[in-house]
Amino acid sequence: MKYEVTIGDVSKLIHINDETSQFKIEGPAESESDFSFEKIDSTRDKLIINNNVYTIGNKTFKDGIVEFTLNGKWVKANLKDEQMLLLDRLGFKTGSKSTEGILNAPMPGKVVSFLVNEGDTVQAGDALVILEAMKMENELKSPATGIIKKLNASPGQSVEKNHTLLEIEPIG
Repeated sequence: MKYEVTIGDVSKLIHINDETSQFKIEGPAESESDFSFEKIDSTRDKLIINNNVYTIGNKTFKDGIVEFTLNGKWVKANLKDEQMLLLDRLGFKTGSKSTEGILNAPMPGKVVSFLVNEGDTVQAGDALVILEAMKMENELKSPATGIIKKLNASPGQSVEKNHTLLEIEPIG
């Protein structure tokens, strides 16, 4: 099975062969190694790679994000399997959906008006909000196709950068 693992700004393609208990990391310094997993208890596992032992604990996996401790150090990684990589190559979005339907203020400013109401259906790229910043009115567009779930500000309200202006329930 092939995976793309991204930790911070570094992405690696990793091929895992469960039958032979080997993995290969693609790249200029390509390497192949043996591995094994052993359960220590209900929350921890032992990973052995070429006679090096690592303790893995506190594992969580949600929306392509894997978080765990590795010998006591916290690690957060984005993980894409072969199917997700194929969908990416075909142009379909497979990343985390947690912010897909969120429109945040790109800068501090004042909400002039909402061009939509809760319950309205919008397309990605539709104008949703007029935000005044530095004496200019800025038209903010929809990041996703969906239904307006919640307006999180009012006309005339001053907002800080990254304030969530509205939420969209994505469709499709």
